[in-house]
Amino acid sequence: MKTNITLIGMPGAGKSTVGIILAKNLAYGFIDTDVLIQINRQKSLQDILDESDYLNLRKIEEQEIFKININTHIISTGGSVVYSDKAMSHLCDISTIVFLKISYSVMQQRVHNLETRGIAKADRQSYQDLFDERQSLYEKYAELSVDCDQPDQEDLARIIILELPDAYQGKDHGEF
Repeated sequence: MKTNITLIGMPGAGKSTVGIILAKNLAYGFIDTDVLIQINRQKSLQDILDESDYLNLRKIEEQEIFKININTHIISTGGSVVYSDKAMSHLCDISTIVFLKISYSVMQQRVHNLETRGIAKADRQSYQDLFDERQSLYEKYAELSVDCDQPDQEDLARIIILELPDAYQGKDHGEF
């Protein structure tokens, strides 16, 4: 039985923040794969990009995903995880995949450091093109999609919990 919940989506969707709220509300552990990469590689995502390229960062991300062997955790992923069928297959095997969906305009409002955030994209690719390209990949893997343009992350966590499959509903979620 799947006991983890994996959050996918663009930068600014709220994967880390909503993930922490979900972990608290469900009494789960929390892992942010971007932070995992930075800890294990001892450098920032942007440093990895500056030293190599976006394809190397995606390869590193895939390697770190394969190491994840846990239960009852919220897993917040980097936005590019959906480019790896192998990584996503592993995540699908161990978790329910939730797509935190935002519009491009909301992403622009929330993320002010696109150039230095360590986003894995081709040099000549615009952020709009990257956004458009990823949407179908997120939809492909999502078992649940939640509109995250609204700003209240507590509400988003509550919506996700209520929309999760019945297997997650057996836990005592306490008062929200």
